[in-house]
Amino acid sequence: MKSTGDNHSIAENTNDKEFSKKPRMPNIKVFTGSSHPDIAKKIVSRLGLDLGRATTKQFSNRETSVEIHESVRGEDVYIVQSGCGDINDNLMELLIMINACKISSASRVTAVIPSFPYSRQDKKEKSRAPITAKLLANLISVSGADHVITIDLHSSQIQGFFNIPVDNLYAEPAITKWIQDNISEWKSSVMVSPDAGGVKRMTAIADRLDIDFAIIHKERQRSNNEDSTVLVGDVSNRTAIMVDDLADTCDTIVKGAQKLREAGADKIYAILTHGVLAGNAIDKINNSCLEALVVTNTIPQDKHMKLCPKLQTVDISVMLAEAIRRTHYAESVSYLFTNVPY
Repeated sequence: MKSTGDNHSIAENTNDKEFSKKPRMPNIKVFTGSSHPDIAKKIVSRLGLDLGRATTKQFSNRETSVEIHESVRGEDVYIVQSGCGDINDNLMELLIMINACKISSASRVTAVIPSFPYSRQDKKEKSRAPITAKLLANLISVSGADHVITIDLHSSQIQGFFNIPVDNLYAEPAITKWIQDNISEWKSSVMVSPDAGGVKRMTAIADRLDIDFAIIHKERQRSNNEDSTVLVGDVSNRTAIMVDDLADTCDTIVKGAQKLREAGADKIYAILTHGVLAGNAIDKINNSCLEALVVTNTIPQDKHMKLCPKLQTVDISVMLAEAIRRTHYAESVSYLFTNVPY
């Protein structure tokens, strides 16, 4: 017969084995940088959480300082920071926040980047040009991020720049829903891509809505002559809906709208994922023949909306919140590629 001590030892080992079989799901915490706190507040509200307490500031020499004011040991941490505003300062802020959480023993750190910065610098356009999107991927990985969640990368190849998982969500479901809810004549409308680069995105939405589509093609002329545009498709006496991933100066959108008006389109809408709207873009939109310019809130639009009555926004915080929830509970996020969560 074994001693009481041995029996006690056996019981302890059995309990340890049973405990090890129980899945351990770390708690979840969401922090925000200073680039877009509004969308972070909407995300945590949707999740039923409080926003994590953190302070970001700059010293007099413009060095960035970050302080995390609560324990993140063993936590599943999500840091929301969009690529907008003072992009380089906000990017440095994101990297420091990731590293601060990682070296504080966070179980996992996910960078939630609604609008991914430098995404247009994804290939060598000419000799000795950098591939800055790849450099940014390296910086995010080295800082300690375990995972990235973003929306509508300018080029899907950017996912391959990372050695960590990247969930590139699509604004397509939210855009499709907005069209159905706000354009009464959408069934007889025409989807339009303002350039060749957006054809895949445009045709995907046209297929979901089962409507016709058209393409605005830019033709290169000989030197000293301006490029000309050709519309492939019929928009006469119909509502035209242009879609693209990003609007910066809005030259392409405004010129495309003018081309559609010349081709006989009745109403013209432009729907974009990321509304940068830099320079005098707002003036161009106000003076254009667009019925409305619709953008998602991956970038703050409050100031722009006060200056532009044609500007409308689509809230995609519910999509990001659901992606965070599904990631936290190790569920598939592929549902979000085709559906808007309720």
